[in-house]
Amino acid sequence: MIWLYIFIFIISCALLIWSGSFLVGVLLRIARFLGWREFVIAFFIVAFASTIPNLFVGISSALHKIPELSFGDVVGGNVIDLTVAVALATLIAKGLPAESRLVQTSSIFTIAIAILPLLLILDGKLGRGDGIILILVFVFYIFWLFSKKERFTKIYDEKKIPIIKEFRIFMKDLGKVILGIIILLIAAEGIVRAASFFAQSLNLSLALIGILIVGLGNSVPETYFAIVAAKKGQTWMILGDLMGSIIVPATLVLGIVALICPIKIVDFSPFAIARFFLIISAIFFFLTVRTDRKITKKEALFLIGIYIIFVAVEIVTK
Repeated sequence: MIWLYIFIFIISCALLIWSGSFLVGVLLRIARFLGWREFVIAFFIVAFASTIPNLFVGISSALHKIPELSFGDVVGGNVIDLTVAVALATLIAKGLPAESRLVQTSSIFTIAIAILPLLLILDGKLGRGDGIILILVFVFYIFWLFSKKERFTKIYDEKKIPIIKEFRIFMKDLGKVILGIIILLIAAEGIVRAASFFAQSLNLSLALIGILIVGLGNSVPETYFAIVAAKKGQTWMILGDLMGSIIVPATLVLGIVALICPIKIVDFSPFAIARFFLIISAIFFFLTVRTDRKITKKEALFLIGIYIIFVAVEIVTK
């Protein structure tokens, strides 16, 4: 039986990775059709697409009355995005500039929002009221981002094609998005069922599985995009992608999960460790972006070190 669930988990993770990467490419084309700026494309569209696995894992875990799996997924994913994903992109790009005022301001939102769910759950529960607060914070950021036209619009210098043909391509891409979401839904269901089985069989908490395993699997799409963007020299899109991949799960996803099924944490020890390392990663990320206005290769290696220590501590103290 255990081999069956291992197979289900591996296949589900592979589907998440493939469909997440697939959706990233499709949504990029949609964003260019809409004429949005690169940072907004990366932050809103790419990050939202790569967050879809978190959303479906969250909804599925909430419906199965195990929402703590989603909380662990988001917390673990945020740690990975702030450490491994940023570090790999920085090493490939040989430094990551962050001089844009939009990037600078968004970094403040990012750190505050990454820590917010940890503050709301200090009483051991992320209730429906907390869920509404998280969703309202998400709406506020999106409103701020789109409140001034110069923040998100851009004219792309591309070869023009007939508007009818362009619209047809746009509609086909929308169909591909629906297909990708269906695949993600199936994959998320497989991950939730396999994670529940592993937790019971190995006597591990769902929180630990969510933090170390599901969080890592769901962080692959944005990490993949960050590496591809670094290879193509689109360095400032990387921060947009990763900031969005932190903000959307920590607000919209956890907010929706809490509304469906309030998150109650019985054993807070895995989250206490994750919270400590998330705060350390967030502070270090904020300081590098705000002071040097760039992330260097040495700082990237330090971020990788933070994640390695985080995983080791979680396993040793499980």
